Amino acid sequence: MHPVVRNATSRRQLLAMTMIGGAGVVGVAKAPSAAAAPDAAHDLRLTVLGTTDLHGHVYNWDYFSDKEYDDKAHNDVGAAKCATLIQAVREERGADTCITLDAGDTIQGTPLAYYYAKIEPIGKDVIHPMALAMNQIGYDAAALGNHEFNYGMDLLRTFQSQLHHPLLGANALDWNTGKSAFPAYTLKRVYVPGHKPVTVGIVGLVTPGVAIWDKANVQDKVKFNGIVEQAKLVIPEVKAQGADVIVVSCHSGADTSSSYGDALPYPENASTLLAQQVPDIDAILVGHAHVEIPQRFVTNEQIGKQVLLSEPLCFGERVTVMDLNLRKNRGQWEVASAASTLLNSNTAPEDPTIADLLRTPHEKVRTYVNGVIGTCVETMSGARACVEDAAAVDFINLVQAQAVKAGLAGTPDEATPVLSIAAPFSRTAIIPKGDVTVRDVAGLYIYDNTLLGIKFTGQQVKAYLETSATYFQQVSGAGPFDMDQVTNAKTPTAPNGTPDYNYDVMGGLDAALTYDIDLSVQAGSRIRNLAYDGKPVADGDSFVIAINNYRQSGGGGFPGVTTAPVVYNRQNEIRQLIIDWVTANKSIDPATFHQVDWKLVSGSTPIVVN
Repeated sequence: MHPVVRNATSRRQLLAMTMIGGAGVVGVAKAPSAAAAPDAAHDLRLTVLGTTDLHGHVYNWDYFSDKEYDDKAHNDVGAAKCATLIQAVREERGADTCITLDAGDTIQGTPLAYYYAKIEPIGKDVIHPMALAMNQIGYDAAALGNHEFNYGMDLLRTFQSQLHHPLLGANALDWNTGKSAFPAYTLKRVYVPGHKPVTVGIVGLVTPGVAIWDKANVQDKVKFNGIVEQAKLVIPEVKAQGADVIVVSCHSGADTSSSYGDALPYPENASTLLAQQVPDIDAILVGHAHVEIPQRFVTNEQIGKQVLLSEPLCFGERVTVMDLNLRKNRGQWEVASAASTLLNSNTAPEDPTIADLLRTPHEKVRTYVNGVIGTCVETMSGARACVEDAAAVDFINLVQAQAVKAGLAGTPDEATPVLSIAAPFSRTAIIPKGDVTVRDVAGLYIYDNTLLGIKFTGQQVKAYLETSATYFQQVSGAGPFDMDQVTNAKTPTAPNGTPDYNYDVMGGLDAALTYDIDLSVQAGSRIRNLAYDGKPVADGDSFVIAINNYRQSGGGGFPGVTTAPVVYNRQNEIRQLIIDWVTANKSIDPATFHQVDWKLVSGSTPIVVN
């Protein structure tokens, strides 16, 4: 049974309240324009409903804060809210003419997902909560996402077996045979009274970056062709199987970029290229990029056809609704016009059936995140991390640097010194003395960033630190000053004050990186006495920098990061790496990793900050 939106008025009100952008109908190819709803007896409106990047969200719940999820835009998350929207559209349009798809990244991203991968792994008697939710919603197909591979092939295969719909990955190929390791496509027939059925071909594709990010899990098992390259092989086959309409669920962003540079011969984000270069695709459900695209049309370069693209925002915050208006042409169904919009889940109630179905797993995970995973020898606080070298930030840098160094083993950079950057994200963050819970650790690192390693010269290290030091206000003398007299400097790019998260501390792993920040001079020439292992850092020295994806992609405007060679990228979430470190090591002892490596000075005199 699916949830029921009780009456037509409330259903229409719900859909009207949730609609975001798009919805303009555009004629496809040379077909005449059609109205938003078909008005001829031989016309049919086919509706494609889409979600993507659910990342383990079922409820509108933040497990790390142990309360209802909220953000600055007041988005809501979770498959339970998507279910309500999906069912409302089915009832509005007719369930028989609706197809429901997902574009990947389902089983990683929340403590709920982690728990059923690592703490109580899914198996014969343990069904993945995301499988329970998706089966209840009634998806027709889903594409693989790159994060599906994070926990290894065995767990992925188990998850696949628990789904009632196919898990598609046309370009995920068997390592030895080169044949599809997952179903490449599926065909769905939509029956039309008095007419031949419409055959809809649904193809799934995943960003080939999996080959880098999860190399340890896929090496010798699964290899990845480029999205466009594989689609050129698969789409004609789907067409030959009688597909009147072809919809691609593509876990690959629309902006044609690659976080891994030229490390692979295929781009990470290729959905626009797919629409441009491969004929006979009618619509693409886009995923992976965590952005919202209500409606975008891309012209196919070979046949001039307009291909509809739409990407709903991640975590279940949006649901895509794509309307494909079909018309008979010489006895064959074809798409005459198309339009799409997004529905916002923050106005929808959670589906009660799914909420009840997942209540027990949800409560188990709440117990887990509030449970003790280790101890700390002394309290670590973020309260003064903006103005003095703090163990809390050093701990983040330790975990990041250790992960990157381990990942460099066996590579040309395994002997290159590893440095790490981290910001004092929260002045209220505390790792208490004594017992430490998952929630305590998560409070130290409050963002969903992933970890990379980039190659820097000594000159670039200094330039990076100079940019970081623009966070401080210029002062005269050594104080004492209050914190607000030296921090959060107003700049042309931060007229309201530089936020704490844009101040990065850099530290070394196997040896100390030491430096002074001279606040008596203007920003741009503040870094003094920069040394690694006691020796001045030379412009030509080489380092690997452990850095988060926000910084590496240009967040904060730090120099050199977006063009630096990427030597480590496994898409590991930093917060989870810290949780894993505590779980494995049991004890956090600041004495083993914390020392004062940087300080604020005026000339050569240390500055006192109250």
